[in-house]
Amino acid sequence: MPIFWSFICRSMVATSTAACLFVPVDALAQVAAPTISDGDTAWLLTSTALVLFMTVPGLALFYGGLVRAQNVLSVLMQCFAVSCLAAVLWLAGVYSLSFDNGGGAERWIGGMGKALLNGVGADSVSGSIPETLFFMFQMTFAIITPGLIIGAYVERIRFPAVLMFSGLWLILVYAPVTHWVWGGGWLADMGVRDFAGGLVVHVTAGCSALVVVAMLGNRRGFPNDVKPPHNPGMTMIGASMLWVGWFGFNAGSALAANGSAAMAMTVTQISAASASLAWMTIEWIRFGKPSMVGLVTGTIAGLATITPASGFVGPAGALIIGVIAGVVCFGAVQVVKPIFKLDDTLDVFAVHGMGGIVGTLLTGALAVPFLGGVGLPEGMTVGQSVWTQVVGIAATAAWAVAVSFVILKAVDATVGLRVSDEEEFEGLDISTHGERGYEI
Repeated sequence: MPIFWSFICRSMVATSTAACLFVPVDALAQVAAPTISDGDTAWLLTSTALVLFMTVPGLALFYGGLVRAQNVLSVLMQCFAVSCLAAVLWLAGVYSLSFDNGGGAERWIGGMGKALLNGVGADSVSGSIPETLFFMFQMTFAIITPGLIIGAYVERIRFPAVLMFSGLWLILVYAPVTHWVWGGGWLADMGVRDFAGGLVVHVTAGCSALVVVAMLGNRRGFPNDVKPPHNPGMTMIGASMLWVGWFGFNAGSALAANGSAAMAMTVTQISAASASLAWMTIEWIRFGKPSMVGLVTGTIAGLATITPASGFVGPAGALIIGVIAGVVCFGAVQVVKPIFKLDDTLDVFAVHGMGGIVGTLLTGALAVPFLGGVGLPEGMTVGQSVWTQVVGIAATAAWAVAVSFVILKAVDATVGLRVSDEEEFEGLDISTHGERGYEI
């Protein structure tokens, strides 16, 4: 077998001479081949566990505490079941549709070349981590996104509808948008910035939530006879888990154990804390008393809003984002239900949808270096950067709304969307699952 050699000259700075040597081309290939970083891998393993921790148990407990006692088990069941369904669908083909570039329509959707992880082995590398780890990390995002929508339709939806809607939504809404933004699609080509899911997670979930609410209808007694959260303590525990898990969500999206991850973690903390205080202050002034549920809802608003910006802004930008998140998302809560009469039960659009929209917009404006950011995309002014983000928001929202409408029509025509009045009155724990969250 012939051996090919390459002639390499290496500059010797100290002696101003050049050292030249022949090395085999095979050796160059070995040097150039991607290698796995132990540090990056360890951090992404941790981040993956943290993001899964956000959904079960974090999101489940956060949502579970906000509903009536006779529906708490149904919410936990929905969060857990959707997590399992999303994991299987991610393996079956949603991962491939999101990140495989072999489909022939790379700007719009991925191919199916990596369905069932075809061709991906233990030695496959993505950047500096195993591709199986990248697959797992991204799976946790696919798990929590339809999980967020659960908060919009709790206490009145049929369980088969939850599963059918969530599965179709992952395939038809989540996968295309993920490919557009993170898989090398058309929004990525435009320069749209979304570090950890402002568009991919929060805008898609928030806008789809409004469609579900409009088509499903309001709860019995809304808006005048709606029961308060049955267990604010449970909600606080769930919010705390979400806060901790969000460090994996944002800092893990650096896909490396480096300075970008450290800054993403820092700005996540700052935004969450400042949004919590802003929300609590407004509520205190307006209603006379600060509530636990209000405080932790502000936390989630701050976390959702910093998500797209977390890899691009500095601490000063994060402080601005957090305060704006608390104010804007609080205001959105006061509009969606009281004014538009849309029973978005746990404020998915007001917190996640508006948070994702505001955070994505501010990413275009606050990434400037004098606020500690990484700078604007090359060749763009602030105005151009913001406009690019607007296009990303509009495209994502339009796709989520239109496709969710079609999916819900199909679900309603097959398994039905809403439980009967009797089942809703009795509570979904018993009527749907034959169990009780509490023995009352």
